[in-house]
Amino acid sequence: MTILKHELKQNFKSLLIWTLSVAVICAGCIYLYKSVEGQLAETAELYANMGDMTKAIGMDKVSLVTFDCYFVTEIVLMFGLGAGMFAGMQGAVALSKEEEGHTSEFLFTLPYGRSQILTWKYLAVLLNLLLFNIIVMGAEALAIWQIDLDVSWANFMIYHGLALLLQVEVATICFLISALSRKKQIGGALGLALLFYVMDMMSRIVPDIGFLKNWTPYNFASGADVWSGEALNRTGLAIACLLICGSLIASFAIY
Repeated sequence: MTILKHELKQNFKSLLIWTLSVAVICAGCIYLYKSVEGQLAETAELYANMGDMTKAIGMDKVSLVTFDCYFVTEIVLMFGLGAGMFAGMQGAVALSKEEEGHTSEFLFTLPYGRSQILTWKYLAVLLNLLLFNIIVMGAEALAIWQIDLDVSWANFMIYHGLALLLQVEVATICFLISALSRKKQIGGALGLALLFYVMDMMSRIVPDIGFLKNWTPYNFASGADVWSGEALNRTGLAIACLLICGSLIASFAIY
């Protein structure tokens, strides 16, 4: 528990900055809806004529003319990218910061086994992700309530649940990278989140690489798929769970 408290305290500043940034951006876009509502029909027509890019961002399944679809195309896009990068950073520094800061020697003198230390550190990552999501969801819900907008709350909760799984997958893979590296691989963590996002976009456009959709969490955590009622990518969900378990086991075995 001491290690958990220390990790939460050490990561508080990063959590605060990322949470406030993403929450303000998402809530700000929601507050803007009323002022741009009248122009969305023209914007929707523009999106519809973007060819393959329309498929890449899910605009072939939803339209901007309602707030639900505005939420999918604007807020979900920014939240998904921000949350993925935050999760990657949390996982990437969890273990490597001890090696880079030469504090691992002291850490291992404490009356805890390595497996206990890794468990508390991983739990700290998960708690930070949970706090991040609760606060951002609260900011979004408050903005929606304040300007009296209609939204499918069931889809809202389903999407954010899937997005949390996305973050856990990215964070756990980066946790493994952290166990393998003696330096903080923050650039690699951000790159992994962006790579997963691009993989999802490309798999929707190019049929020959459609198999990539099963390997990116952005496919099953797609706002467009959730709001359009499309069936969940169960293969992608299963692979995500396997990657989480495999990465976590490998982290414990390596570190």
